[in-house]
Amino acid sequence: AGAAAGSGGAGAAAGSGATARTTARTAGRDLGRELYAALMNGVSHMIPFVVTGGLLIAVALSLGGDPTAEGLVVPDGSPWKPVEQLGALAFTLMVPVISGYIAQAIADRPGLAPGFITGLVAATGALYHSEAGAGFLGGIVTGLLSGYVARWIRRIPVHRYIAPVWPIIVIPVVTTVSVGLVFIYVLGRPIAAVFTALTEWLAGMDGDSVLIVGAVVGAMIAFDMGGPFNKTAFLFGGGLIAAGNAAPMGMAAAAIAVPPLGMGLASVVRRRWFTRPEQEAGIAALFMGFFGITEGAIPFAVARPLQVIPANVLGGAVAGALAGATGVRDNVMHGGPIVAVLGAVDGVPWFAVAVVVGALVTASTSLLLVGLARRRGERAQGEPGPGEPREPGQGEPGQGSDAATDPGEPGQGEQVQGSDAATGRADAPGAGAAGAGADAGQPEGREPLLTEGGVVLYDGDGPAPGTRDELIRALAGRAAQVGRVTDVEDVVRAAVAREETSSTAAGHGVAIPHARTAGVAQPVVTVARVPAGAVEWDTPDDAPARLVFLIAVPDDAGSAHLRILAALARALMREPFRRRLLDAPDAAAVAAAVDDALAGARR
Repeated sequence: AGAAAGSGGAGAAAGSGATARTTARTAGRDLGRELYAALMNGVSHMIPFVVTGGLLIAVALSLGGDPTAEGLVVPDGSPWKPVEQLGALAFTLMVPVISGYIAQAIADRPGLAPGFITGLVAATGALYHSEAGAGFLGGIVTGLLSGYVARWIRRIPVHRYIAPVWPIIVIPVVTTVSVGLVFIYVLGRPIAAVFTALTEWLAGMDGDSVLIVGAVVGAMIAFDMGGPFNKTAFLFGGGLIAAGNAAPMGMAAAAIAVPPLGMGLASVVRRRWFTRPEQEAGIAALFMGFFGITEGAIPFAVARPLQVIPANVLGGAVAGALAGATGVRDNVMHGGPIVAVLGAVDGVPWFAVAVVVGALVTASTSLLLVGLARRRGERAQGEPGPGEPREPGQGEPGQGSDAATDPGEPGQGEQVQGSDAATGRADAPGAGAAGAGADAGQPEGREPLLTEGGVVLYDGDGPAPGTRDELIRALAGRAAQVGRVTDVEDVVRAAVAREETSSTAAGHGVAIPHARTAGVAQPVVTVARVPAGAVEWDTPDDAPARLVFLIAVPDDAGSAHLRILAALARALMREPFRRRLLDAPDAAAVAAAVDDALAGARR
């Protein structure tokens, strides 16, 4: 009995230790997500100020500047001088804005004023005896400190008579004074020294060092196309513009256009190697690349990650290295050929060379890898190689999977090309192609991802929520009603944080917000059909959002959300499918249509 008791005690202790480790890991992930979401909230609000300031200064210098020994200078009496000064004022708001909105993301509205004020402290080097100031690094620090201090004070229980003034007087004042004084007397000078050293190091780069930095910045920009690596490199380059070093942003600006331009070019050169939706996405990607929207390459990366992502990274690294080596400078926190057209780039010819060479590298590398994958798939299936005769009716072979079929033919599913992470058919023994209408081989007993209860037809059932966040909350509420979501607010926070990073609007009136969080019991899709213009959404083609899908999966669901997103995005690229959803008479018809498209992504 004693042994048994000892074993039980040891087991309980081991279980307790495992639980503690799991809790610690979960807390670490939650903190990491919170910090990332706060940083992206600050960056997304800062970008318009930097873009506006940079463009105003660029226009003033290009139209009213006189060449001098120090470069272009706008004379004091010129009518363009006030335009240049407006741009400079916009730049001065960069650090307070990123600080304020980082704090606001952590502590909500009580953190906004302290974040702005302490961010201004970080930008005012005279307060802590620094000529250069702490720059955007100081703004990040003051934003985080202000947010967490304000949130800690906010959680202090107070009497109900004090509660009304607590968030509008006590929290802002105490937070501003405490964080401001700590920064002035303790943190300001060390952070300013780091920022100054970084700026001087970048300004003194030459030879191999500038090539390495350019290649790293370009590779990060192209790797996840709007994700954490992309935003980190983007913030690194943009944050140094106000410090007088626009070279890192020049590297990033060249790389930003490479993935969409490269993949768009690849889909044009080898049309037969790509599906019809990918061919359409390729044309859109060319336009998005011109305007500096890296996300234009995402449909290709989702469908063919092992071929597209390495090609993007290689092309982005080449573009960034070329831009750095040739001294390209971008005075605006944006990228793509559009910034050169607007006069914000110094060294336009070399900028164009960097973009074109990077796009050619991405296109040729992706075609090489796709071609190799096609040959492997053909050998594995015993199919004839390229140029060899095919049997009548034989389809064009897909990438490492079954032959792609024409989505317009009855009874045939559209192949979602790429790895199992994209197709999601690895768990369906004997399954055929995954796509619209592909129920063949589907295991019985699996619940659909979208049920009739998850469909909201606002164009027939009442007015739609007026904002993006309200609509996401309504869709998360529907997911809770059908028993798939346990914490609506957790899902809303995760989905909104993703939107702040970059809009999930895919064009053609479609948006696909998504969340991966512990507040989801099992994968679910909900959808809202709204009247044109009823909901404000940042869309790449300015088309009003009509169909909004919310994808939510548990935190431990692996790549489930990627499988669902890939299947849904590919179906929505087809105009007949979108029209079917828009013309569906009721929720049941919408659910049935979407269920067909998601047949290969069910879990």
